[in-house]
Amino acid sequence: MKEKVEQALAKIRPALQADGGDVELVSVDEATGVVKVKLTGTCGGCPFALMTLKQGIEQTLKEEVPEVKEVQSV
Repeated sequence: MKEKVEQALAKIRPALQADGGDVELVSVDEATGVVKVKLTGTCGGCPFALMTLKQGIEQTLKEEVPEVKEVQSV
């Protein structure tokens, strides 16, 4: 599952990097389906970070990796 999540994040990364940010995978809990990520660069302090996390990253991960139930920022 972790490898699938990494592949999905690789698809998201270019859009984040275009705005000066990035996303790092912190952990994947296969039992609960919770993925923890860290937004870095300009994404880390952006007022739209929560929207990016939920509407962008979480939505994409759920589509690409059905086992993902939630994405949390750390």
